[in-house]
Amino acid sequence: MIDEVLQDEIRAAYQQLTESLNLVPRWGQRQMIAEVANALADPEVETPIAVVEAGTGTGKTIAYLVAALPVARARGKKLVIASATVALQEQLLFRDLPDVMRHSGLSFNAALAKGRGRYVCLLKLDRQLSEREGDPLIPLYPDEFLATEDVVTGPVMEEMIQALGDGGWDGDLDAWPEQLTPGVRRLITTDQSQCTGRRCPHVGQCSFFRAREGLEEADVIVTNHDLVLSDLRLGGGVILPAPEDSLYVFDEGHQLPAKCLNHFALRFHAGATLQGLRDSERWLAAGSSAWVKQGLDEKLVPAMASVLGDLTQRSEDMAAALWQLLPDDDEDRGEYRFPHGRIPLGLSEQAATLVVQWNQLHNKAVRLEAALDNSLSSGSTSQGSSSDQASDPDLDLANAQGLVARAEQQLAVWRAFAEAPGDGEPGDGWARWCQHRGSPQTTECQASPILPGELLHDSLWQRAAGAVLTSATLSALGTFDRFRERSGVPADARWKQVASPFDPRKATFCVPPMTSEPSNPEAHTRELIEKLPSLIRDDLGALLLFTSRRQMESVVEALESEIAHHVLVQDRMSKNALLTKHREHIDRGDPSAIFGLASFFEGIDLPGAYCAHVLIAKLPFAVPDDPIAAAHSELLEAQGRDPFMEISVPDAAQKLVQASGRLLRTEQDEGRITLLDTRLLSRRYGRAILETLPAFTLELGR
Repeated sequence: MIDEVLQDEIRAAYQQLTESLNLVPRWGQRQMIAEVANALADPEVETPIAVVEAGTGTGKTIAYLVAALPVARARGKKLVIASATVALQEQLLFRDLPDVMRHSGLSFNAALAKGRGRYVCLLKLDRQLSEREGDPLIPLYPDEFLATEDVVTGPVMEEMIQALGDGGWDGDLDAWPEQLTPGVRRLITTDQSQCTGRRCPHVGQCSFFRAREGLEEADVIVTNHDLVLSDLRLGGGVILPAPEDSLYVFDEGHQLPAKCLNHFALRFHAGATLQGLRDSERWLAAGSSAWVKQGLDEKLVPAMASVLGDLTQRSEDMAAALWQLLPDDDEDRGEYRFPHGRIPLGLSEQAATLVVQWNQLHNKAVRLEAALDNSLSSGSTSQGSSSDQASDPDLDLANAQGLVARAEQQLAVWRAFAEAPGDGEPGDGWARWCQHRGSPQTTECQASPILPGELLHDSLWQRAAGAVLTSATLSALGTFDRFRERSGVPADARWKQVASPFDPRKATFCVPPMTSEPSNPEAHTRELIEKLPSLIRDDLGALLLFTSRRQMESVVEALESEIAHHVLVQDRMSKNALLTKHREHIDRGDPSAIFGLASFFEGIDLPGAYCAHVLIAKLPFAVPDDPIAAAHSELLEAQGRDPFMEISVPDAAQKLVQASGRLLRTEQDEGRITLLDTRLLSRRYGRAILETLPAFTLELGR
């Protein structure tokens, strides 16, 4: 039961906030405050978790802040607020939190937490400027190995050094005034595995560690989902406070399960792995004599070189075996998914051999790392000339740490294949597949849990002092069943739907007559091209949403010169630039139409005249070739269940609600939502989706 003193503090803060800002207290907002407070305030409750679906306009940010801040302080916990994106976390830190503190009477310290990759690494920046020979560190991830762009770094890096020196910049790459290419970012950033921490000669000026120091004193830490998941993957409490010491709020919480799969998926890329092995061999050969002089066991490097040679051959053999499984009917891309995650005996035996050899390399790399660390800390190393990369003790330690991390990554991959079920055995809840993108060097294999719920349950929900997950779309088809399965949140958590205060009847939801269905994409695209000009003729601001890039591009190509609207297309410019252009057009009184794909179904805020009409090309069913989704469907079928009704339909219903939610953004908004897909009316599943939409004014089939 929540303490009465705490209840009074929350009530008083909310009253002061609404009065100071001249806000009308909303019933839904009060409901959410109560749910959050009741879930987090009782340290004895078995499941201190609240899942709150808060409709557009509820004011969920104020609700969870007013409730969670006093509770966190009373319980002596850190409040960790995680948003889906960096842009949202900066909005929280620089706008929402200051507003709440200024007007509620609540006093707290807030700090921003971002990963190392968001800050310049002074060690790498220094080496880039002094050597100009490319990245002196061996890359850690496949995409880093594969970056082939020519990067002109000198001028921008000189500017960075100057800005750091005169205090005009703190090393936060998000605050750098110019757009940085991925290639430049790769050359001047590091991660947990290759950061030498307190051993680094630049640690006193390190932008990341300076930013991290503020976390110790902060009552509130603002971060994003990805950093929370990265910390959990490292065991928790490495980058952020430990889960046991934290109350979490996951804003846009519906994205958390998918992000979890991205973080915990395992990957072998043939070209990158082989390049890493060869680079490691060259690095060992270049540095071994100097290390032996510093006291390293002279047998260690030759033993490592032998294992690296064996691993190179075994990895080539594995890549060739995977290549044989891949279809050859598509020269640009091919994919093969192992049914039920089962791995053939020959392949699992090869994987088992790779486990043994990567484990040998890992053990030896740990010894090398320890020796280099000891030499660096004891001062027994000597700085070589700038041309002698191997004699640089800081980079040697970073490369050794990177080799340990790569070995750990590959051990996890091959264990997932070596320990996989064989032919005739039941699946183990993992998806496994291989693919290529045009050549044997691009061959890769991946393994991922089909559902992230168990991972989240074990690493987060059963450890956290408390948690809140909130979003405008967490339920599907009127229940939380799909989200509960994917997120792993226990059934005995607090589950609450809070309706939007906006009147849904101000939106007219229309399904016009159509002669085609999306199952015939060519005919459906032709009909879209025919109908869209008249549908948006009278609209100043329109948002057109597609699930197929090919269909969107075909429609844009046909209509760009035929309609009066300025045509703005996703990926022709950044999202922020596109939205700014659109608003400028509308402010001048010029009609403007945005054409977007799945990422524009959410996170687009265009109130009033900026968006009076949302047009959705077809029901947003997921692309059927995603290997994890296909494995999930296969798993349900093996259990005698219907994956279409349990996965595809709920997910499409949720995405349709998200897309429709782009229209009503304020209490004054009104307009139209048009779905150009008559399956909503003709199919049984369509009726189920229709019944879960808000109570829009309907115009169906006319």
